[in-house]
Amino acid sequence: MPHEHVLVDFIGAAKISQSRYRPDEVFQVALPHLQRIRDLGCQTLVECTPAYIGRDARLLQRLSRATGLNALTNTGYYGAAQNKYLPEHAFTESADQLAARWIREAKEGIEGTGVRPGFMKIGVDAGPLSEVHRKLVRAAARAHWATGLTIAAHTGNGAAALDELRVIQEEGLRSEAFIWVHAQSESNPDLHARAAELGAWVEFDGIAPKSIDQHVRFVRTLRDRGFLNRVLISHDAGWYHVGEPGGGNFRPFDPLFTAFMPALKKEGFTDEEVRGLLVMNPRDAFTIRVRGR
Repeated sequence: MPHEHVLVDFIGAAKISQSRYRPDEVFQVALPHLQRIRDLGCQTLVECTPAYIGRDARLLQRLSRATGLNALTNTGYYGAAQNKYLPEHAFTESADQLAARWIREAKEGIEGTGVRPGFMKIGVDAGPLSEVHRKLVRAAARAHWATGLTIAAHTGNGAAALDELRVIQEEGLRSEAFIWVHAQSESNPDLHARAAELGAWVEFDGIAPKSIDQHVRFVRTLRDRGFLNRVLISHDAGWYHVGEPGGGNFRPFDPLFTAFMPALKKEGFTDEEVRGLLVMNPRDAFTIRVRGR
């Protein structure tokens, strides 16, 4: 499951603090949802909450141990939502300085926990990329050279995705180092195909009971164009929402198993194709290795 969340806090980088929630309460809320997908066959959860939006490596480690799930957390900064979640130093430091921060976390662990990130998470708004968002992509590319961590980029639209891929290529990386997160927000399938043709991972998030047919169409379209091996699929669900009573409405992680997989089979996808989409593609996307040209 390449894009999910356990906890988020949307208060902004200037005010965020782990003192705003009780980890024990979050643990109790999230635990049954994670146990549910473990029982359904999920082995790995990629937790995409970035720094300054509620990333909590210690909590995630605790949940991983309690459920038996392999859980990945991240390094990187999220510039989408008009930079609300960027710390002040992200505006003044160079790409190399930002990359050095993320490389340090990759090598030494996050905030003294010893937990090392399994990928990078960045975020940009719709294209064309702003100066600071272009810098985030460039910093991620440079950190990739030192760490081999895949770059998962929350991306506003197809124009931004193609801009990001140009920066990735300028930095000497192959496009397979890059995941276009939220590709479902782009309605033009030609842009999905173009990114896949370049070698990027095209990730359709937002699976929910009401979106199953739409997500099957997204996947079928790229399969029919010969790019099923570049597709990722996930819910972008969960979210103990800091600031809401009891964490608000925690959206479950199981529609992929209970509704989406049966819909693929009904559409004529083979067992091999389903396994490729849900097992082989995520494995390849998140394998830590330098993808230089």
